[in-house]
Amino acid sequence: MIERKIIADKVKEFQIKEFVANQLGKVGLSDVKLQKTPLGEKIIIAASRPGLVVGRAGANITKLTKELKKNFSLENPQIEIEEVQQTDIDSNIIAEMIAGSLERFGSARFKGIGHKAMSNVMNAKALGVEILISGKIPSSRAKTWRFYQGYLKKCGDISISGVDKAYASAKLKTGIVGIKVSIMPSHIKLPDNIQLRSKIQEVIEEVKDTEAKEIKEEIKTEVKSESTSKKEVKVEETKVEETEVKTPELSETKSSDHDQKSKISDTQVKSEESETKVEVKKENVKAEATNAPAKKK
Repeated sequence: MIERKIIADKVKEFQIKEFVANQLGKVGLSDVKLQKTPLGEKIIIAASRPGLVVGRAGANITKLTKELKKNFSLENPQIEIEEVQQTDIDSNIIAEMIAGSLERFGSARFKGIGHKAMSNVMNAKALGVEILISGKIPSSRAKTWRFYQGYLKKCGDISISGVDKAYASAKLKTGIVGIKVSIMPSHIKLPDNIQLRSKIQEVIEEVKDTEAKEIKEEIKTEVKSESTSKKEVKVEETKVEETEVKTPELSETKSSDHDQKSKISDTQVKSEESETKVEVKKENVKAEATNAPAKKK
């Protein structure tokens, strides 16, 4: 029962993706994802032209939600739109672009269209690209034209999971033309990409590591010395502030000492004046004593 439910869900998801792709034409559709949320189904549409997906005042989205409810019996489908930034690496967008240009210009210019698409993909820093155009091009006899550049895996797990593949079809007067685009992006890590290093390279790397460690240690010591110097400067500043706070007290003590000295000097002057007065009185007494016998005679 569980297996049947899983298969039914996958079939329904595939049908929804096909329906959305058929409804949204020439919008640069990259991918359609279906997520289940507590509020309902969430459909994420990634496209290079999100304005065409939305439409005027959201007319296209409302129409699409109504049709999804009707055809697939979805309770509350919520549509979200994401804009694709790198359009030259996306295989779905490249295949749609080739199909649109073939329908517009015809089968006479298919070589220019294929080479231009291939150069755009390689300029976007892809590892490799392969474009297959099969059909009655340019004559009435069916052929397969191959445009290939770079490095592309054809077998193994990376050819299935790592290589981005897309299919599209163009409707021409001579018939339907099939387009297959395979792109190998630059962020893939290949298992056969092995680089051998010589002993000289190992020695150079060791020297670089030691130099980097020494530079880091020097930077740490410099930072520590700067921090200690900053601490010393702060301590000196606090000491200066303390001395500045203490200087008014010293000035007050100096003023008090000056007042005491002035008082002492005043007392000394007074004592000297009193001594001089006593000496003058003594001299007067002596003079009176000497003058007294002379009068008696």
